[in-house]
Amino acid sequence: MSKSGLPNVTDRASWQAELDALRLREKAHTRAGDALAAARRRLSMVEVDATIPLVGENGRVPLLAAFEGRGQLIAYFHMWHAGHDSAGQCEGCTYFNGQVRELSVLHSRDVTYATLCQGPYEPSVRYRNFMQWDVPWYSAQDSLQALLGDRPTAPSPLVFYVRDGNRVFETYWTSGRGLEPLAPSYGLLDRTVFGRREGWEDQPEGRPEPMWPDDVNPMRINGRPIAQWSRIAAGRDDTLA
Repeated sequence: MSKSGLPNVTDRASWQAELDALRLREKAHTRAGDALAAARRRLSMVEVDATIPLVGENGRVPLLAAFEGRGQLIAYFHMWHAGHDSAGQCEGCTYFNGQVRELSVLHSRDVTYATLCQGPYEPSVRYRNFMQWDVPWYSAQDSLQALLGDRPTAPSPLVFYVRDGNRVFETYWTSGRGLEPLAPSYGLLDRTVFGRREGWEDQPEGRPEPMWPDDVNPMRINGRPIAQWSRIAAGRDDTLA
């Protein structure tokens, strides 16, 4: 390990040999992920009332409408901190939900992605607009019990639905680190030499200190979710009232 915390320098052939050995483990990890995905596709499903109401840009609509005519729906249940301004909104949801930008590939697979916010429609859609997100946005505030039952609402669940005609079924849900597929930033950082720079990571001795120790929120800087700062710098209005 060098004094700068960088890895040791070696010749290209030796480096490639190390990388080839690691690649075998990476491929095994990928195959294990494929096997898990295959197991998910074989899970049973549970019926959900397709008429459960949501509130969107056209007012009150049934859950079925959130499919936008497609066969499947991926719904992120964005948390909402009632009574807080933009700076006080959920940094985790801002981080994860804000990275879902290009929907055309999902649509080409007959899948709709939508945010079902746990708060009221008007202030939360203003937050969506401040963040310059363009994903479909609904309030599920009055239907959380019907949609989620007794499962935790924090961290926000990501829920997967399929429809058969006018009937709707829930096929899978996840939360916590299961949300990481929403965040390609993590996958990219995991492949850098210093990783995520968070305190929990297994780092070689001598690497730079974590930018976010265990007792510091890695999704918030100077009192705001990290992704908000570029919007503030651009002069965007973050008023929710």
